[in-house]
Amino acid sequence: MKLSELLKDVRVVSLAAAADPEITGIAYSSKGVEPGNIFIALKGQRADGHDFLPEALERGAAVIVSERPRPAEIDRAWVQVLDAREAMALLAANFYDHPSSRLKVVGITGTKGKTTITYILEEILNTAGFRPGVVGTVEYRWAGRQYSAERTTPEAPDIQKFLRQMVEEGVSHCLMEVSSHSLELKRVWGIGFDVAVFTNLSGEHLDYHQTMENYFEAKKKLFFLNHKRQASVVNIDDPWGERLLSELPMQTISFGFKPEAVVRAEKFTINQEGMTATVSSPLGQLTFTSSLIGKHNLYNFLAAISAALVLSIPVPDILKGISSVKRIPGRFENVPNGLGIKVIVDYAHTDGALENLLQAVRSLNPKKVILVFGCGGDRDRLKRPRMGEVAARLADWTIITSDNPRSEEPEQIISEIEEGFRRLGNHNYEKIVDRRRAIETALVMARKGDWVVVAGKGHENYQVFKDRTVPFSDVETAREIIDSLEKK
Repeated sequence: MKLSELLKDVRVVSLAAAADPEITGIAYSSKGVEPGNIFIALKGQRADGHDFLPEALERGAAVIVSERPRPAEIDRAWVQVLDAREAMALLAANFYDHPSSRLKVVGITGTKGKTTITYILEEILNTAGFRPGVVGTVEYRWAGRQYSAERTTPEAPDIQKFLRQMVEEGVSHCLMEVSSHSLELKRVWGIGFDVAVFTNLSGEHLDYHQTMENYFEAKKKLFFLNHKRQASVVNIDDPWGERLLSELPMQTISFGFKPEAVVRAEKFTINQEGMTATVSSPLGQLTFTSSLIGKHNLYNFLAAISAALVLSIPVPDILKGISSVKRIPGRFENVPNGLGIKVIVDYAHTDGALENLLQAVRSLNPKKVILVFGCGGDRDRLKRPRMGEVAARLADWTIITSDNPRSEEPEQIISEIEEGFRRLGNHNYEKIVDRRRAIETALVMARKGDWVVVAGKGHENYQVFKDRTVPFSDVETAREIIDSLEKK
């Protein structure tokens, strides 16, 4: 594709090019540059793409895109733009011929619930005879393909490439988790969303966004992008969702428990085996049974039902799809055992998510709740004592351990979590840095009727330290320890 075609809708400040070169691809890492590529020089939090221009040029970059003017010493084609990230997204959409225009795209944003909603919608669409693809926290998958997810929402060129592959391989719908980072960094610019879903908002990523107001404004951007304008779906029970509803100009389907919700939970029962619920909707009442546990999952079902109705999925397919969902990796995931205890692995890694998780467990009348959790390094430090307070209040016994410490010392992170217990004057905890030993201690300690909750890493199958990344899965670790205990 010619450079002039790629620059359509890009806000160009100046163009220095002797000709109109043929472009073979788009790269944002110098190591990924191939001959004939455009290289986007991005200034990030830790590195500046301009520092890698020599490598990009040596590897054959045909054009450089930057917010800066071309330096005198570089004679390669140079496009100066107003916003490099916006330009990258639009260039990628143009290069891959706007694949989102050939798909039904559902964007899901919010602090909690995104992953579970994609799994529910995926089953509903499969049941209805469609071929959905998913871009999300656990993985990117469609039509027999699976890719490990490096981040919830990939960089713009990667997203557009995936969407193009989906189109070429017969995918009908793309279900996309849209993170606040991806919205702030314009990774999803150039994507046409048919439906945008807002789940809820609670304190997360405040090391990046600084305030809840900034966090909300980042999430809100999804609802004002290039929509194909079918509808938005919003949780009316969440205070931030209620505010969002008041600010949206487009048709909106609200969901929740409030009487004014368009899709409303009317009655439900939740126990250790799952839930049964009756939901009112514009198409009448829907009653379903699911093996998923917890009131938070009922909200996820309401969101998925709302989106499915917007997509004109027949009610019988919605109900059959819901009943097909058996487990969500790392989301209130049950680890079966013959010890008479309940073992749950969950991704909860904020104080709000941990509180919802433990309240859901408490509602099921366990004899005792034993919690194992830590906090990730190089992430929001302010949430650590808050998570400690939640654990102190809602767990009978907590083992504070290591999560993904990254460049930080695990003992320092644990000490900051411990501050939450000290604030409340609670001593119902111990510290075990080694995560495997912490899980083992909890399982050995548990007695019949107790619940062991392992929180923070969920579906992850690795642990990140300062100098290495090692294989580690909470689910597999718990299974191995349980197998050993069952043999004794």
